[in-house]
Amino acid sequence: MVSLLPTPHPKERRIIFGNISKPGYAPDIETYLAHGGYESLKKAIGMKPGEIVDMIKAANLRGRGGAGFPAGAKWSFIKYDDGKPHYIVVNGDESEPGTFKDRYILHQDPHQLLEGLAIAAIATNVHLSYIYIRCEFPQAAKIVWEAIKEAKAKGFLGKNILGSGFDLDIYVHQGAGAYICGEETSLLSRLRASGPTRASSLPISPLCLAST
Repeated sequence: MVSLLPTPHPKERRIIFGNISKPGYAPDIETYLAHGGYESLKKAIGMKPGEIVDMIKAANLRGRGGAGFPAGAKWSFIKYDDGKPHYIVVNGDESEPGTFKDRYILHQDPHQLLEGLAIAAIATNVHLSYIYIRCEFPQAAKIVWEAIKEAKAKGFLGKNILGSGFDLDIYVHQGAGAYICGEETSLLSRLRASGPTRASSLPISPLCLAST
């Protein structure tokens, strides 16, 4: 797959899009592994959840939405051992016209998304996750589904990840073209099979939300 990104400026340092900029980079798992993929997951699988959260806080990793919310702080809101089911929902709706920050990842580096999702799941005790992709991105959904299959075959997802005893299943959910689903509470409403209605309050606490 040919990258659609322009050549980086000499003073530009790409991190999330770093792989995509490399000549000949493809979205398959073998390419990702050849570029150091899933090494961070191998490290995280042997760490305590609190250690992972502290590392994310120290790295000052932030969300890619307009608020740039600190990821470590968001993860820390989830009580790992509260006995409640936790879920991670990845918002790949990207409704704004001309905005393609999510599509680049979904199309060209899906395993980076899956690895980050798996690490977040370990840190927040999540065993079921959904990636919400708008219906106008059918190729993205196909690519991500294929990446999930590849990761499961290699033991990076599914049952007993890397022999750790930790399980994580990930599903792709395709939207129906509702612009409002770019907002998190509307997106969650759609996942529950009801209409995409925006809530007047914050999401309920057991839900750990993420954005690509």
